[in-house]
Amino acid sequence: YSDPAMEEALYETTILRQFAGLSLDRIADETTILNFRRLLEKHELAGGMLQVINGYLGDRGLMLRQGTVVDATIIHAPSSIKNKDGKRDPEMHQTKKGNQYFFGMKAHIGVDAESGLVHSLVGTAANVADVTQVDQLLHGEETYV
Repeated sequence: YSDPAMEEALYETTILRQFAGLSLDRIADETTILNFRRLLEKHELAGGMLQVINGYLGDRGLMLRQGTVVDATIIHAPSSIKNKDGKRDPEMHQTKKGNQYFFGMKAHIGVDAESGLVHSLVGTAANVADVTQVDQLLHGEETYV
C-alpha cells in the first residue's frame, strides 16, 4: 500500500486495524504512516519484523519453502515530497512502466510459492531493475524459482 492507501485501508479493513492494534477513533493519517515507515527503514527494523513473523509461521508448518515467486510493486509518492533540506527525497526516483511514469519507491517481494506467504522484502528506489534484487529475495532452500 502507498501511505494514503494504507490510511484508507486501516479505515476500511477490520483485520488490518486489529493487526495494528488500532480502533476507528485512533487511525493514523498518511503522514504518520510515512514517518513510521521511514523510522522502520532508518533503524532497519522491517527485515527483523518479517523474520519474527516468518519464524512464527515456520514453527507452525505454514512456510513450505519449496519455491519462491519473485515480484515487485511500485510504491507511489507525490513528486512534490521534500526532505528537511527542501530537496526531493533521494530514495525516491522516477521509473516508467508500460507507457506511464511513476515516482516513488519499489518493494521487491519474495513469496512462498505454495502458501503465498511473504518471506522476504527489499525496498529500493523505483528505478532499480527488479532482476537486480532476486538474489536477496531467495531463502536458499528453493527447488524452483
